[in-house]
Amino acid sequence: MSTTRFVRELPAGRTHLDQLARPLAALYDETDRLDRWGRELARVLAGGGRLLAIGNGGSACQAQHLTAEIVGRYRDDRPPFAALALCAETSALTAIGNDYGIEELFARQVRGHGREGDVLLALSTSGRSPNIVSAVEAGNDAGLVTWALTGRGPNPTVDVADDAVCIETPHTATVQELHLVAIHLICAAFDMEIG
Repeated sequence: MSTTRFVRELPAGRTHLDQLARPLAALYDETDRLDRWGRELARVLAGGGRLLAIGNGGSACQAQHLTAEIVGRYRDDRPPFAALALCAETSALTAIGNDYGIEELFARQVRGHGREGDVLLALSTSGRSPNIVSAVEAGNDAGLVTWALTGRGPNPTVDVADDAVCIETPHTATVQELHLVAIHLICAAFDMEIG
């Protein structure tokens, strides 16, 4: 039995850290936007609205991380706020996927849970997932504020979202790492606005 080794151009060790520098510097330029998102989110949630967050795979984990910080706390003790990671609704996901197809996984939930003025945050390393694009479109139709954290732009998710931050790197891991930084910047601004 022969084993084929696949060589990929994925950074490792110091090279990985070196390749974080450029997209991290670009994210630095997005801090005002992320701060604005966090403050706007605080106003929406303090006014009785909710956050819906979506993502596939690793981005699903990050959507859950974000909503946990909002319902729980990021830094200081404060009241809980309404935030749902729609990717964690396993019974709904499997039923919707079975009955309506994978493109409707999140869109149907957005139509069910979202109310005008709520915020939908879509996370996608590619920005090309049909179920993410459909959900953002559903959010727009329902009057939600739609934001996207994606990898390289332009991409279909950025094209339909109200606002977006793109991480310009070919490496999915780097996109995910910097999405987590972006999430924490949003949470910090949220907490400061809640005061």
